[in-house]
Amino acid sequence: MAAPLLAYGRRYGVLLALRAGGSFSAQETATAHHLARLTATRLAHARRHADVQRTAMDLQRALLAEPGRPHPNLELATRYLPSGSSALVGGDWFETVRLHYGRTLLVMGDVMGHGLDAAVDMNAYRSHLRYVASTDLPPHRVLRQLDAAVAEEESRRPATCLLARVDPARGIAAFASAGHLPPAVIGPDGAAGLVDVPVGPPLGTGVGGYELVTRALTPEETLVMFTDGLIERRGEDIDASLSRLARMRLSVGAGVEQMLDEVLLRLDGLHAEDDVAVLAARIRHHPGTEAAGAVES
Repeated sequence: MAAPLLAYGRRYGVLLALRAGGSFSAQETATAHHLARLTATRLAHARRHADVQRTAMDLQRALLAEPGRPHPNLELATRYLPSGSSALVGGDWFETVRLHYGRTLLVMGDVMGHGLDAAVDMNAYRSHLRYVASTDLPPHRVLRQLDAAVAEEESRRPATCLLARVDPARGIAAFASAGHLPPAVIGPDGAAGLVDVPVGPPLGTGVGGYELVTRALTPEETLVMFTDGLIERRGEDIDASLSRLARMRLSVGAGVEQMLDEVLLRLDGLHAEDDVAVLAARIRHHPGTEAAGAVES
């Protein structure tokens, strides 16, 4: 007995049943055809799910493949790791924007939710941010304008975002956060520490209220920005997750790429339960940088 696997006008195969000696009853035949219809429907849904996931992954990879280039006075390494084939891609993203006087704006964001809609909204946030950042406003005012612009688009999902404006000439980094986890700074001795950045509401709420905080950043230190997938573990308090990161001691003298790989290895980023986006930046040491920066300013 053969029953076609038909669903939504498409054939997915044939259900073939064989019996030695004797024919199938009418009830058995009806049961087999019903089973074939259910199987075809499940196959159709699974393939649609796979198509959406593949489209979201392709979009995410295309958008993250070419972040803006930082100034040459900044070393940069980035990674994006999807959580696995069983989950839809999320809205994790990063960006860099060149500013005047050798400064670079580093961006780490995370749109709430998963799937194609999250990836599309991620692209919208990224486009908005590029436009607002081009006006060279301080990070907290960039977040304020971005929040107001996105709040007018009711269909957009909320998102967290962390900005870091790095000024290599002065050795200063300025931070502002919209509901995002704090960055870490890895010192010359390999010890990691979290930067205390005041946390404002996520983008898209229209509430605003973002604060600016600055700290010194030397060429011997490495700034690490990340999304929650890097550290969060099921059943663990977020403070405990952050403490695990802050207790790390990495290899001394490692380059930015090697240090980022070590962070992912130590925190088991390859087996994270959520997507992981992470960025590491370090000021290049050039003799006379401070003098050049003073002339430009």
